[in-house]
Formats: sequence, structure tokens, C-alpha cells
Amino acid sequence: MTEPTASAGTGDSPRPVLSVSPVVLPAPGRAVDLQLRVSAPLTGTGLPVILLSHGQGPSNNLSSLNGYAPLADQWAAQGFVVIQPTHLSSRSLHLDPGLPGAPLHWRSRAEDMTHVLDRLDAIEDAVPLLRGRMDRTKVAVAGHSMGGHTASLLLGARLTDPHDGTVVNLAEPRVKAGVLLAAPGRGGDSLSTFAAENYSFFLTTDFSTMRTPALVVAGDKDSSAHLTVRGPEWHTDPYVLSPGRKSLLTLFDAEHGLGGISGYDVAETTDENPGRVTAVARLTAAYLRSELSPGDSAWQSAVDTLAAASDPVGRIESKEPRGSAGQWPRGGRPRERGREHGVDATG
Repeated sequence: MTEPTASAGTGDSPRPVLSVSPVVLPAPGRAVDLQLRVSAPLTGTGLPVILLSHGQGPSNNLSSLNGYAPLADQWAAQGFVVIQPTHLSSRSLHLDPGLPGAPLHWRSRAEDMTHVLDRLDAIEDAVPLLRGRMDRTKVAVAGHSMGGHTASLLLGARLTDPHDGTVVNLAEPRVKAGVLLAAPGRGGDSLSTFAAENYSFFLTTDFSTMRTPALVVAGDKDSSAHLTVRGPEWHTDPYVLSPGRKSLLTLFDAEHGLGGISGYDVAETTDENPGRVTAVARLTAAYLRSELSPGDSAWQSAVDTLAAASDPVGRIESKEPRGSAGQWPRGGRPRERGREHGVDATG
């Protein structure tokens, strides 16, 4: 397979990147202080920000600030500041499994992201080469798997706290767009017995309030049988069930790792495909550029490559808010495409 160019569909050539870790933010009341990795291009100003939430898995470090380099590196090379927290659910922290919120710390994860946005000045102090270069009006959130659940809460999804019955609203108004990668779908009878018994917070996930624009990325072979009885379709729920402007990228033959986005040469990736990973990084960067910068044509250009695809890795479909037919102000409205007009793996 011919590798796609990292810049295809995003406009600019890749830039040299700096990556600093750990950046430590004091977090009173948290079990440990919040550790971050910050990646950014060496040059440029007015840089949009992506908060990247890791998933869970058997590795000790992929589910931490040390994971997801295939995405973070390419996003930073395309002009984004990428901030990756180590959530309390990370195996790398070796925390007491009896801590409140364990094992997945769903609420703390979202609160970590809000804390990051509250402390951008401190992050600039810790990374002086970044000072004055972030555009704080252009903030996106991205997350894989459990990180996708975290991102969905910041984008406006809600749930009922299984411990006290309160409706939880963790929407973050400073987040203007999102990317959900193999994110969990709705709860109720969609869940496996294991998920319902062990992750009861999944039971009441409600996407009807998730209005912030988002790109949902799902693999058509991501069965996630330990979590859902519905198969790969479950991971499209954040697109199908949420209102507002949304797009769905369905990746052909992709499983939960989406080709290996959690790290380079990860042995536990069941569907390793470097071309697919590069396509995911390229397309998500294009989407966020156009959502965060009105008039940027990166996303429309990426979608337009579907028409000439010879080796498609997936298909894209989009929907608009009711009453806004014919209007897609940020980069143009992508037309819906079928498999015959998929994303070309060769770029």
C-alpha cells in the first residue's frame, strides 16, 4: 500500500514539532496532580488547540500522555497544539483500585479537560516556546474509545449518575468542535451484560443534548462485544442520535484500534494498517481546521477526494441542523458519499 502524504487534504506542509512532557498542573482534591504532554509545531501563531483523551487498554502507557503519537504527531505537524492528559483511569499511575470513581473515572476525565482549559497560562509558563501562540477561541476535543465518551460529555452528551440519580451536565462551552473515535454508543438494551453490570454510567448516556459540531469515526468491524450487543453500528450512535451539524466517517474493515491510532507498532492492535491511521489523522485534521476556522476549505477538499478514490478506506456522510438546509458555513457542506466514493488510502 502506498503511504498517503500527511498533508493531503489539510493544506499546509507538515512542520517540525516540539513535544514536552510531563507538564504537571496542581490539582487540589485529585488523587494525583494532572500530568500532560503538550505537542505543537515549532513555528506559527494563532494555533488551534486539541484536547486528546486517551482510551483504556491492557498496555501500561498507551492509556496515558505517552499514547496516541500517530495522531498527536500529525495533528501538531498540521498546526495544532495537542494537549494530552493522563487521566486517573490510566494504568501508568498505579492508583488504588478502590478510589472513588474507579476503574474508569468517567467524571474526573471530563473535569481534567476543563482544568486544562482553566490553566492554559500555566501551560504556557511550563512551555515557554508556546507562549502567546495558542488561539484560545479555537478549542476542540478528541477522544478514542473511553476517551470518546469523555469527549462526548464535553460536547454536550449527558448521563444520570448511577450513585445519586442526578443528571450530569459536563458540557464545556469553550470547546467548539469534537472528534469521537470508536466512541461508545447509547446505553439501555444496547449494552452487554458485562458493561451494564460493571460500567453502569453507560446505561443512561443521552446524545440528544450533544449539539456541538463533531466528526464521529467508526470502524465497520468494531464489534466491541464486551460492551454492546449491537455490533459495529453501536459506535455510530453519537452521530445518529445527536442534533446539530455532524459528520460520520465509517472506516472499512477497521476494528476498535482504527488501524493502530493508539501508538506506533502496537502489538495489541488487531487491525494494523498504517495507511488507515494516516487517513484518520489527515481527515480529522481537515475536519477540525474547517470547523474551527470559518471559510477554511480543508474539510471540503478532503471530502471531494472521495469522488476520485481508487482504494477507499471509508465513507463520509453528514447532516445539518434542522432548518439550515443548504448552509454549511465552515468550509462548505460535504455531500453524502457511498462506498464507491470512499476516502482514497493513497491520498
